[in-house]
Amino acid sequence: MTSKELVENIVKILDEKKAEEIAALETASLTVVSDYFVIATGNSSTHVKSLADDVEYGMQQLGVEPDHIEGRATGWILLDYNDVLVHVFTRDNRDYYNLEHLWADAKPVDISGLITE
Repeated sequence: MTSKELVENIVKILDEKKAEEIAALETASLTVVSDYFVIATGNSSTHVKSLADDVEYGMQQLGVEPDHIEGRATGWILLDYNDVLVHVFTRDNRDYYNLEHLWADAKPVDISGLITE
């Protein structure tokens, strides 16, 4: 599965589970760490954990395992799929860390066809 296909599947899972403000950034030209960031917000710490668990489970069903997961007990969970880093935040943590601002040079990925409004 390509990194772009990973992004698409992750976005669909997050959308199905009612994640808020889902965004994807193409970071390949800016860092060797990843090709993409997927960023989403949960409406509570319980929702954040549930979203991360659902991404992990959904990707496992597709035969893809995360390389690493961090922050299970916090308001920011990172799922590392090597070329795709998934950041799931509470609203306060998303506002505080503001990854979209820190990575403002990253190219936004059009995911409008993948999510329901």
